[in-house]
Amino acid sequence: MKLRIGYALLLSVLSGLATAVEGDPQPSVMWEYFHTRLLDNADFVFDDKVQVSVPPFAEDARQVPVEVDARGLSGRVEKVMIWAELNPIPQVLNLYPSAELEKFLAVRIRVEQATPVRAAFLMDDGLWHVGSARIEAAGGGCSAPSVVRAEAGWEQRLGQVFGARFKDGESSRVRMSISHPMDNGLVDSIPEFYVNQAELRNNEGALLARLDLFSAVSENPTITLRVKGQPHTQLWLRDNNGNEFSAQIP
Repeated sequence: MKLRIGYALLLSVLSGLATAVEGDPQPSVMWEYFHTRLLDNADFVFDDKVQVSVPPFAEDARQVPVEVDARGLSGRVEKVMIWAELNPIPQVLNLYPSAELEKFLAVRIRVEQATPVRAAFLMDDGLWHVGSARIEAAGGGCSAPSVVRAEAGWEQRLGQVFGARFKDGESSRVRMSISHPMDNGLVDSIPEFYVNQAELRNNEGALLARLDLFSAVSENPTITLRVKGQPHTQLWLRDNNGNEFSAQIP
């Protein structure tokens, strides 16, 4: 499911919801809307064990780092969702982790205006654990023209993956950057063109993580995951035009 919120719809939603939800650490009248549309009205708790870190102000609204650390949670993760509530395209990613993935991820996103950013972890007890942060922004990160498309030869670099694995205690941080414009369809005459699927596997082919990506992810997306142990990994990607890319991350 992909959500695209136009400004008319946004104003309609805001007018229909009078107050923020009690206990919300980032009070927002949009919470009930996303609770219904993304979490299917399932049981949830605002949980400070889901730590969402963003800069206090988006100096470049096209490239905003978001880090989510939920290693304080116990139990198995079924699914992770990240969204930016007041973006015209709010959804950022869905993550389906294996047991070999730690409860941590980082990604760069676009923001159109100041907004709450949410990360929700569906645990094996059926409860969503939600962390929140707020990013201030001057605006325009989603509707700004592409920087990638202005660079000569970007088509030849399409799908190039720059990845590295860093030992971090008993785990590895796997950082991946993909050359891709991640067009979101909000700039005139440029249709949506973005990486929408990714899989991280070990060298034996076992799935470590599967991701659904949305066009709120920044151009030349950068994603960081933490994997238990020190495995060599391989990344597979597909964009919404059917192009497939892959790379080894030793």
